[in-house]
Amino acid sequence: MIYKTIEFAVADNIARLTLNRPDVLNGLNAQMRAEITDAVRGVTETGARVLVITGNGRGFCSGQDLGGANNVAQIDLEGTLRDEYEPMLRAIIHCPIPTIAAVNGPAAGAGANLALAADVVIASEGAFFMQAFSLIGLIPDAAGTYFMPRNMGLAKAMGAALFADKISARQAADWGLIWESVPEAEFEAIIDARAKTLANGPTAAYAKIKRVLRASFENDLDAQLTLEATVQGEAGKTRDFAEGVLAFNEKRKPQYEGR
Repeated sequence: MIYKTIEFAVADNIARLTLNRPDVLNGLNAQMRAEITDAVRGVTETGARVLVITGNGRGFCSGQDLGGANNVAQIDLEGTLRDEYEPMLRAIIHCPIPTIAAVNGPAAGAGANLALAADVVIASEGAFFMQAFSLIGLIPDAAGTYFMPRNMGLAKAMGAALFADKISARQAADWGLIWESVPEAEFEAIIDARAKTLANGPTAAYAKIKRVLRASFENDLDAQLTLEATVQGEAGKTRDFAEGVLAFNEKRKPQYEGR
């Protein structure tokens, strides 16, 4: 696929997917959703070991592009969510390599929830998150109703959905909605450092970490303990585990290969 609404590049085992419609604060249209889905689904074929998702210009993503949508009766929200948003979100959530949402500016509506689909969300202090749906008579979608209560609790999620207030990056970090808020002047350097850490790490173990943590919301304690033992047994048979132990004993930095 030739990309027209995103930029996608891979260097040093780091894939960078940049939303590229800055004139509309990277609003999501059908083409962008298809391009994001295609890029994420094929990311492992590039040899990348981490995926960074960010936005061009002064915003991360303003959510669904409603430009020109005057006749709302013609908008099939259910179909759009099922046919376009769900494949995109599932591709990100189930991506076999770690994903980082580098939120460089406003993330509103589906744009906020696109960020939350990533494994780790790092936001510039000048960014904010906003569940803007109720302002136009809608409910949070794009998995917002899934991630918000799990990340920051029902009380905060309910307030965010009902009032549609802007949640600053610092608030989001303090509430547990995202991993961290960082100074704007250090944002790019911190994103690069975090991405390099994951790109040089034990990729196979990262995939297993994602699997067991997500499963914990559905499992009881006994099921989770069983899953931990099974997956840890798998991890213990990897080349990276052997290298990690050897490097520890030799007091050197491990050279992981992601297998």
